[in-house]
Amino acid sequence: METGSPHDTGTAGTAGTGGPADRDGEGPAWIALPPGLLRMRRLLLVMWLGLLTLATALVPGLLAGPGWAAFALLPLALLVWGWVMLERNWRSWRYAERADDLLISRGVLWREETVVPYGRMQLVEVTSGPVERHFGLASVQLHTAAAATDATIPGLDPAEAERLRDRLTELGEARSAGL
Repeated sequence: METGSPHDTGTAGTAGTGGPADRDGEGPAWIALPPGLLRMRRLLLVMWLGLLTLATALVPGLLAGPGWAAFALLPLALLVWGWVMLERNWRSWRYAERADDLLISRGVLWREETVVPYGRMQLVEVTSGPVERHFGLASVQLHTAAAATDATIPGLDPAEAERLRDRLTELGEARSAGL
């Protein structure tokens, strides 16, 4: 797992930069998502846009002439642009466990940082669809009383997702008992 700032573009940064400060004055230790999520999303992008590029080249090329096959450049350009954007999006996702809450940071153009207090968590789910299971990934979804503060951490290693679920559930029960 990588640690560093949610604003880092490198593979690893120093803990405690770029995020809200903990109570002791140091920033949180940010954890980046594993590269398996990026691989999965890129494979899906290539699969769908590759098929669209092929269809866009073949159908007009066979029906109207070879010159019309140039329309295949549009989905091909979209594939190249999507390849780069997927990595930028993947690099923007980070999460940090603090003493009283969980921070989730994401977004390239519009940065979004969600703070979920442990005492407000009602349900923590680990989900993994068929494609995610094939790539050895799972997602953690946090539900709170206010739907606006529900949060998801996608693309985690299943063992890390289960550890995070157990830890968040334990901390949530401890914090809500004091309410």
